[in-house]
Amino acid sequence: MRVLALDTALGATSAAIVDFPGGVRAMRSLPMARGHAEALTPLVRDLAGEVEGGLASLTRIVTTVGPGSFTGLRVAVAAARAFGLALEVPVVGVSALTAYAAPLLSAGPRAVIAAAIDARHGSVFFHSFWLDGKTAFGPAIVTLEEAAQRLSGGRSVVVGNAAEAVAAVARGLGHASEAHGQGQGLGQGLGQEQAAAPDILWVARLGAAADPAYAPALPLYLKGVSAAPSTGGRVARA
Repeated sequence: MRVLALDTALGATSAAIVDFPGGVRAMRSLPMARGHAEALTPLVRDLAGEVEGGLASLTRIVTTVGPGSFTGLRVAVAAARAFGLALEVPVVGVSALTAYAAPLLSAGPRAVIAAAIDARHGSVFFHSFWLDGKTAFGPAIVTLEEAAQRLSGGRSVVVGNAAEAVAAVARGLGHASEAHGQGQGLGQGLGQEQAAAPDILWVARLGAAADPAYAPALPLYLKGVSAAPSTGGRVARA
């Protein structure tokens, strides 16, 4: 299986072409807060030029579906659907929260793993997992305080671009905490691991393992659009 994985939901535009089995054929991740739409197609074109057979050799397309930026996450979803339609290959959607948590779940730490993504205005997109990888809570949008409360009562690790914010609130509530980075020990109490976007290789791995029938490439928003149309200049209808 040759997979093209895409991610534009958060703070990067990322793409990878990976063979299962076989390993990584090409990969790029460009940190950015905006501009994903302009960056993604050239990025995929460059990666396709590095592998034998180019885009025609792909057998599956994988994309993160959110939660994240309303505009950003739709860029990869739309591109994945277009590639899938043109190449007549399956398209699979992967939650950004699951992609954040997957590396630690795979490592098997004796801790509850939670992923937290900034949803602004004091809220986070949150998903927590038991030791066996099954969902403990979420995915849902909750306040920082509720996310922190759900990390209490044992050894926990929180990952994602809002990990530091959740850990800070947890410490304020009196939970034991220890910050850690990639490759360090988990320590005791609460650990945290911050990254602007999930690892695109884990997006590819999750998508390769998923059943396309149960993992559609549909946006996962978890909240409604906060913007409202202006009515100040609206002309009343007769």
